[in-house]
Amino acid sequence: MALTESFKIAASMWLFMRAFAKALILYINENKTPTQENLKGIGLTEDTKLPEKLPTAVDIKKALPRRCFKPEPSTSMYYFVKDVVQVVVCYAVFYSLHQAVPMLYWPSMVFYWAIQGTFFTAVFVLGHDCGHGSFSNSPLLNSIVGNITHCFLLTPYYMWKLSHAVHHKFNANYEKDEVFYPVKRSNANSSSKVVFGFGFGIAWFYYLCFGYQPRPMNHYNVLSPVFAGHLFQCACSMACIALMGFFVCAFYASYGFLALLNYYLVPLFIFCSYIVIITFLHHTEMNIPWYPSKSWDFVRGQLSTIDRHYGIVHGLIHNIGTHQMHHMFIKIPHYHLEEATIHFRAAFPDLVRACDEPIMSSFLRMFKKYDAQKVLDDATDVHYYSEIKAK
Repeated sequence: MALTESFKIAASMWLFMRAFAKALILYINENKTPTQENLKGIGLTEDTKLPEKLPTAVDIKKALPRRCFKPEPSTSMYYFVKDVVQVVVCYAVFYSLHQAVPMLYWPSMVFYWAIQGTFFTAVFVLGHDCGHGSFSNSPLLNSIVGNITHCFLLTPYYMWKLSHAVHHKFNANYEKDEVFYPVKRSNANSSSKVVFGFGFGIAWFYYLCFGYQPRPMNHYNVLSPVFAGHLFQCACSMACIALMGFFVCAFYASYGFLALLNYYLVPLFIFCSYIVIITFLHHTEMNIPWYPSKSWDFVRGQLSTIDRHYGIVHGLIHNIGTHQMHHMFIKIPHYHLEEATIHFRAAFPDLVRACDEPIMSSFLRMFKKYDAQKVLDDATDVHYYSEIKAK
């Protein structure tokens, strides 16, 4: 099972590297990037903005099959076990290969990084489902699996669960959302440049430690006022992080830093890069608005997300690219998202937002626009990223 998935990822690596090289070329030469009018997708042009009158959340929910909202513990646990097995088998296979044929250590390591980093991402997405309560109807089971999956990736489960809930509650509200929102000119340091690509995976741990300015937050501080009333749960998550830290130190003591770097830290960076790219791309695109509080409402905010497809790894990372329905109804388990999306698109075709452009070229294209246009005049109402070139 894990070997089959590994072959899929290995086969996609060449496509990824080619796409990344092409994306860099397009980033450098903006004249070759697709314009808003010729982007491949649905609902991306100026004449397809969300209508003034929108259906209610209840109206949209009625268009979806009831089964889409029912988590199945056995199915969820199957995916959990599958993801854990994938990680273990991937490590065991490559470690055994490196011991048997040392000359293949470095040539094969790049494949290990890509495969294991993708498997790490799958593990995280299951923990993310636990945080939403879509893994199961059992808070205890959700907490156990959520803490296991997140602590393995050095992410405090309960604290991130709380901050992520704020993101879902206020999605597309640039005054209250959690990350990658445009900022008002009056905010301190809002005109500063950001690191290319947000530093990819580095941005994930920066966010966990410092938040997204100008709304700071430390996810590792159990005493933060943000987490008031949740001390026990937060302390449990930090205890899990400490336990994982012990295992990391033990691995380092037994095998050395190079082994730790190659077998754990680099895949961890790949996972972090996945999360940064996914989070940014599903909330940043042409014709995807950002609202101030006075113009925002829940349905409008949740529909202001965009679906994307991740090719061969789309299913491996649990359909997180089907983002509109995930945002509209966080209780839909990942294995029902595709079905829910099909029914939503059939019932409300004018509300669909989907981009079919390659992931990496889209990320670099929109990062460039974000970096140039992320600062808003204080009087700005609805903000859209435009075709104005970055200086």
